[in-house]
Amino acid sequence: MGNGVREGPVEFQRDVEPVTARIPAEDNQEKKKVLNSLMSGALAGAVAKTAVAPLDRTKIMFQVSSKRFSAKEAYRLIYHTYLNEGFWSLWRGNSATMVRVIPYAAIQFCAHEEYKQILGNYYGFQGKALTPFPRFIAGSLAGTTAAMVTYPLDMVRARMAVTPKEMYSSIVHVFIRISREEGLKTLYRGFTPTILGVIPYAGLSFFTYETLKKVHAEHSGKAQPSPPERLLFGACAGLIGQSASYPLDVVRRRMQTAGVLGHTYSSILLTMQEIVREEGLVRGLYKGLSMNWVKGPIAVGISFTTFDLTQILLRKLQHGPGLER
Repeated sequence: MGNGVREGPVEFQRDVEPVTARIPAEDNQEKKKVLNSLMSGALAGAVAKTAVAPLDRTKIMFQVSSKRFSAKEAYRLIYHTYLNEGFWSLWRGNSATMVRVIPYAAIQFCAHEEYKQILGNYYGFQGKALTPFPRFIAGSLAGTTAAMVTYPLDMVRARMAVTPKEMYSSIVHVFIRISREEGLKTLYRGFTPTILGVIPYAGLSFFTYETLKKVHAEHSGKAQPSPPERLLFGACAGLIGQSASYPLDVVRRRMQTAGVLGHTYSSILLTMQEIVREEGLVRGLYKGLSMNWVKGPIAVGISFTTFDLTQILLRKLQHGPGLER
C-alpha cells in the first residue's frame, strides 16, 4: 500500500507540463513592435513640436484674440515678445507641450500601427498596404485615441501659451488653479470640437502620408523613400490635414482659454456664431491659417520622418541591417 502511494505521484509528475509557461516568440515580437512604436512616436512628437514652438505660440495668441492676423502682425508679436520677455519666452508653454505631445504622439503613432494591423486582418490585407478608406479610418482612430487620453494636457498648454508667466508658475499650478477656480470640468472644455477636428486632421494626415509613400514605391521602384522625400510627403500631409480641420481648432482654442480672457462660450455652434459675427468667416475661423501653412507642414513632415527613421534604426539595432519599414 505504501509503495502504491509513492508511485502515483511519480507517474503523475511525468505527464504534467511545467507550471511556468514560455512566452511565444510572436508575443515577444509584438511587444517589441509596440515599444518601438511608442518610443519612435514620442521622439517624433517632441522634435517636431519643439522645432515650431515659437510659431505655434504665436498662432494660438492670434486664435484666441479678436486682433486681425497678418504676417506683419505675427512678426511684430514675435519680436515684441522677444524684446519684452526674452528669447526663451518664445518657447513659453513648450514644457506643457512636451508633457502632452510626448504621450500624445507615442499613443497616436503606436495606435495607428495597431489599427492598421487590425483593419488589415479584417479586410484581408495582411502584410499589404490598406485601401484608401481603411487607411483614413486607421488615422482617424489613432488621433481620436490619443486626443481622448491626453486632452487635459492640451488645455493646460493653451492656458500657458496665452497668459503671462506670473499667472501660472508651472504645469501643476495650472491644474490646481483651474480645478479650484473653474472646476474640474473646465479641463475638458473644448473637448468636442477637438475630437471633431481630430477625425479629419489625423485621418487625412496619415492617409496622405501613407498614400504618397505607396505611390512613390509603385512609380520609383524603390521600397523606401529618402529622408527628404519623407519630409515632403509629411509636409503635404500636414498641409491637407490642418487645412481641413482648422476652424474647429480655432473654436477649441477659444473655448479652452475663455476662462482667462473674459469670454463665455457654451457650445461649438454659439462659439462659431460669435466669432463669425465679430470677426467674419474667413478672418475669424481661418485666422492664422497662413501661419499654419508654414508651421504645420514643417511639424508634420519632421514628425512622420522622425518616426519612420527611428523605427528603422531600432529595427536595425535589434535585428541587424536589411530590415526596414
